[in-house]
Amino acid sequence: MKEPAKKRKLPSPDLSSRLTECRDFFALPELSHLPAERKSRALDELRATGTYVQSAEEILIGAKLAWRNHARCVGRKHWRTLKLLDARHATTAEDIADACFEHLRVATNGGALQSVVTVGPPPLPDGREYRIISPQLIRYAGYLGDDGSVVGDPAHLDLTALAIRLGWRGEGTAFDVLPLMIQTPEEPIRWFDVPRELVLEVDFEHPNYRWFAGLGLKWHAVPAVSNMDLEIGGVRYPCAPFNGWYVNTEVGARNFSDTDRYDMLPTIAKKLRLDMSSDRTLWKDRALVELNRAVIHSFRESGAYMVDHHTVAKQFVDHVDREAKAGRECPTDWSWINPPMSSGITPTFHRLYDPPDMDIRPNFVSRGSSGCPFS
Repeated sequence: MKEPAKKRKLPSPDLSSRLTECRDFFALPELSHLPAERKSRALDELRATGTYVQSAEEILIGAKLAWRNHARCVGRKHWRTLKLLDARHATTAEDIADACFEHLRVATNGGALQSVVTVGPPPLPDGREYRIISPQLIRYAGYLGDDGSVVGDPAHLDLTALAIRLGWRGEGTAFDVLPLMIQTPEEPIRWFDVPRELVLEVDFEHPNYRWFAGLGLKWHAVPAVSNMDLEIGGVRYPCAPFNGWYVNTEVGARNFSDTDRYDMLPTIAKKLRLDMSSDRTLWKDRALVELNRAVIHSFRESGAYMVDHHTVAKQFVDHVDREAKAGRECPTDWSWINPPMSSGITPTFHRLYDPPDMDIRPNFVSRGSSGCPFS
């Protein structure tokens, strides 16, 4: 007796599953304006060749729905605003890098961030793929010292080591922007420096404490995730960077607070002269709040858009209610949509949601350690 079929995982599903996804995709209300023969042509092409060519309109609709369907994203209220950069013509590493740099240019928008997805070529018929190795288009290097200490972001020690093996050299600071690393079916991994004018960074200062600026902290404004596959209607795009904008807690309560990242809470607590003799003094909590105040203040002063965790929680609840009125479920991973600080005083904490259906399509599908934009 056969074992029951398991849930589909990467690599891409078999043809039968992709034909089902194609039928379901063209049956969606958002594509009801397309002529019936378009669905038939797509199915025929998929049966005959294992894939089919989607129109830019179909990809944009699919990408918007992928964002709407992604159970771990708290920013889905704005799914309709997504812009598409069609880069399926980019078949060399240099062409893909140029498309990524155009993505950063459009997304940054002078600080008034825009949500953008860039869609590169699908896999070749033999299964070989175009890949952006970097987990985001902008990442900071991490350098491991002989004594075990780390300069920069510990999350990217391996990525930094790979870049160095490929010939890249950083300046050795805590905020060296790593090169963009790309692999194509015809080329080994190649690296490309991200043009400095495309990296909008925010220097951190505190509204009350002058010493905070002396810590030398900063972060990039555009969180463009590039290690997720975009699956639309039976077609998979393994090269599809996507961005929204940061929630303050992603930067202040994770990137700078996690002990395996920049681990800044002890430094800030000392500057605040807090009693660190015991966790019961809540020194971590107090340092965390002041760090996040600095993040929110600094982004606002710089003109780079960021949303605070209270506002985005209200926006998400509004989105869930709007989806219910439209007769749609809103698959949600409760543990991801609640912020990593002050969760109990946000509206997302005090309600239940539709189960997090990770197999719903269209969707952005994680192939790395990061399950959701953005960190």
